[in-house]
Amino acid sequence: MELRVKRAPRIDTEITVPGDKSISHRAVIIAALSNGPCTLRGFLPSEDCMRTVNALRALGIRIEQPDPNTLVVHGKKRVLTPPKEEIDCGNSGTTMRLLAGLLAGQTFESRLVGDAALYRRPMDRIIAPLRKMGADILAEGPEQTPPIRIHGGSLRGIKYKSPIASAQVKSAVLLAGLFAKGKTTVKEPSASRSHTELMFNYFLVRTAKDDDGSVSVFGDQVPESRDFAIPGDISSAAFWLVAAAAQPGGHLLVRDIGLNDTRTAVLGVLVRMGAQVREAVEDVDQLEPRGIVEVTGAPLKGTVIQGKEVPQLIDELPVLAIAGALANGTTIIRHAQELRVKETDRVAAIAHNLRTMGAQIIEMSDGLEIHGPAPLRGARVASFGDHRIAMAFAVAGLFADGETIVQDADCVRESYPGFETALEEFTNPKRMRTSTPVIGSLSPARLEPE
Repeated sequence: MELRVKRAPRIDTEITVPGDKSISHRAVIIAALSNGPCTLRGFLPSEDCMRTVNALRALGIRIEQPDPNTLVVHGKKRVLTPPKEEIDCGNSGTTMRLLAGLLAGQTFESRLVGDAALYRRPMDRIIAPLRKMGADILAEGPEQTPPIRIHGGSLRGIKYKSPIASAQVKSAVLLAGLFAKGKTTVKEPSASRSHTELMFNYFLVRTAKDDDGSVSVFGDQVPESRDFAIPGDISSAAFWLVAAAAQPGGHLLVRDIGLNDTRTAVLGVLVRMGAQVREAVEDVDQLEPRGIVEVTGAPLKGTVIQGKEVPQLIDELPVLAIAGALANGTTIIRHAQELRVKETDRVAAIAHNLRTMGAQIIEMSDGLEIHGPAPLRGARVASFGDHRIAMAFAVAGLFADGETIVQDADCVRESYPGFETALEEFTNPKRMRTSTPVIGSLSPARLEPE
């Protein structure tokens, strides 16, 4: 599939986005470990999330799907059955890393495989702590890469000081901690996404958070079965938020979106760049805040993205690089070496495609220096098999002269089914749903990084 994009008309619309990918993975896993049936609404039926669903089915969990966005998960009180064959994680690093934590506490052997892109991604970051807990786990690829073979068993709780801030590492260790003796604690250099600990709390699993930011879970607990509604994914909304922010006078309202404070750093960056951004939390009943985000566009100015805010922006950095190319002045992204070990080397991919479209960009070992504003020109650009690169450069095409063609864009279905339809709405004014400004009633987003 190719995405063909031309310059966008004036943006003035209201949208919702599909369910949060990170929460969807975690919700179905924790529901599978619970003591009864759980109905999950707003589930993201993307290719990555369905890899997790099918893996759990292979482990003996009955999961019904009455419609694409609803799952009924029949929890089995943490009891899983040996898979009859190896478990295919496809391109989903989240599936592989979280399942590794889950399977570390099982008494049977399992093998996690995936596609060629997943086989390039590092797994030592989860293997090291899981071995410390007592798991027999081996990465069969070169340099601690997949496939992964796991023979779980009796685990012990540990205190693990992670060298990187990674929600996937934290989640893998905490999931293993459910099956361990005693308390399992994870300390990160800076805060990563908090979905796992919030989901544990919602499903009545006892956790603790210390003053130093470390998170603990107490072993030998069974989650309580509960229904859960998954909010819209702010990482998916970020593509449209940037598009509206970069268009002076553009206006976008996003409803029913997740507003977890470890995920909203993108709003603060857009405010620093000059856009008018507001957010309002409307519901916290399920511990995951959800509400409204509104953006009014303006001439953007360059900014610096670095340090502790980077782990909370890791999925948004590709499209924020596009915002930097459209902004006045220089945008610098540093301390983002994690981008090089995602579905592709995102630093190199962003630099290559932006140069192809006429931007001035310097590639650094841990980030990018982008000189704007660039008069972007339509071009044929590669997705590199990476969903966020494909979607980011579709947004770039909304601001380019001529036509932009994003090649091999089928990968967008890994995280955002229906992206092509939403993109068409942004390029066709007749399909836009006119929004009503509500900006006066909302509270301002953060102006500075934490």
